Amino acid sequence: MLFKINEINKLIKDRIFKINNKIDFYYEGTIISIIDGIIKIVGLSKVFLNELIEFPNNLGYALIFSLEQHIINAIPLTSYINLRVGMKVISTGKKLSIPVGYNILGRVVNSLGNPIDGKDNFKYDDLYSIEYESPSIMDRRFINRPLCTGYKAIDSMIPIGLGQRELIIGDRKTGKTSLVIDIIINQRFLNIKCIYVSIGQKLSSVKNIVDKLNYYNALKYTTIVVSSSSEDAIFQYIAPYSGCSIAEYFRNFGEDVLIIYDDLSKHAISYRQISLLLRNSPGREAYPGDIFYLHSRLLERSAYVNFNFIKKYNKKYKNKYLSGSLTALPIVETYEGDISSFIPTNIISITDGQIFLESNLFNSGIKPAINPGISVSRVGSSAQTKIMKELSSLLRNSLSQYYELDKFSQFSSEMDKNIKYQLNYGRKIVEILKQEQYKPLSLFKQILILFSLKYGYLDDIKIKNISIFEKKLFIYVSKNFSILEKEINTKGNINNIIINKLKNIILNFKKKIYFDLENNIDK
Repeated sequence: MLFKINEINKLIKDRIFKINNKIDFYYEGTIISIIDGIIKIVGLSKVFLNELIEFPNNLGYALIFSLEQHIINAIPLTSYINLRVGMKVISTGKKLSIPVGYNILGRVVNSLGNPIDGKDNFKYDDLYSIEYESPSIMDRRFINRPLCTGYKAIDSMIPIGLGQRELIIGDRKTGKTSLVIDIIINQRFLNIKCIYVSIGQKLSSVKNIVDKLNYYNALKYTTIVVSSSSEDAIFQYIAPYSGCSIAEYFRNFGEDVLIIYDDLSKHAISYRQISLLLRNSPGREAYPGDIFYLHSRLLERSAYVNFNFIKKYNKKYKNKYLSGSLTALPIVETYEGDISSFIPTNIISITDGQIFLESNLFNSGIKPAINPGISVSRVGSSAQTKIMKELSSLLRNSLSQYYELDKFSQFSSEMDKNIKYQLNYGRKIVEILKQEQYKPLSLFKQILILFSLKYGYLDDIKIKNISIFEKKLFIYVSKNFSILEKEINTKGNINNIIINKLKNIILNFKKKIYFDLENNIDK
């Protein structure tokens, strides 16, 4: 049987019409269950993950967390005391977004971007979704600029580059939070915006952090996102994504941004709690199967981006050399130094290196308690200035050799001169790398003490007097060599002229000030 073209078209249209009539799109649903903070909804068919749905009578919103064949699971972002089974809900078609802008700097906000510091509401520039795709490979630049932490042990042996993701890992009470607070304080003169995300901490601990940053004049370029231990798990889950969106706003305007997640082990626990309430299948350590994706999609948003990426958001920019970076320092807590547990190994595989803080070193008075054997930066010396690269090239090897020799020296009473020298040299490295809290050092001051070590100017200094030598040297150069300090801090180059200047500075300091001081100390 032959059909004409018009008849075939009519048959196709009729078939499509019948199919369309069988599909109904509902934008209103009904609550059928409210158990343990999870609400189940039927009737909403055209919705997506992380969409906001609205309750009637201004009762607030809920976040769609998982989709089943006929049922939608959502978590309220407000109190669910007034919610009832049978209540209607409406889909909004919007993702969860938070306010961003330059006015958010210096403020303390919650996971939804609302101020909780007792001050007036701030005027925001835009609304950013908490979920964004990470920059593509073509949007990224090679990481070659250093993030100066102010810590000799990190900047010399485990350098961090702008746009890198460096994990800070260690047991409880080993100085992880103190370390990152010092890094924030060190950005005072480096024009780097900072975002500190507190997940599951006590509000009293957050208050101490705010006071310290305010005291050191670091709060003005920092935003603190807080989800305390007393809040629901959903807000602890949202907090790092909200903080990342705030950081991305500055990066998209060509700024360099540092974000700290303190800590992601509590974030994983909050997600595990939600997943178990949703009856998702538990896996290793009762975590759900997508726990790796939870952190990978967060940390992959950190990058050093090029001009083409920034131009997507700001078409008015014409400077082809303009770039922005988002550097992430996630924190993970271990138990009894076990870095092989599920969450630490997951995040180690995502990040570009880790700084391991060891309890034994911390208890023995070595602060920061960084274990140089386990700690590593996969960016390496490409993120160091030329002068730091030159002075710290053999530092890590010398320290590792010292730790090995120190173990064997306990079983031997007789040692030759070379071994004695190496042990003494290693002890001086350990003493040099010690650093007090809230006293990050500029690049110039770090270079001075490392230069003194490498060129033998500490050979005649007793180990117990090294800290005094260092303090007096820093005071001496701050008063007399501010121009050279500024030059090294900004350029970081090394040549024969700079080497001779540094030699003269240290020799003159030892002749004019230190030897007289040492005699008084020994007396």
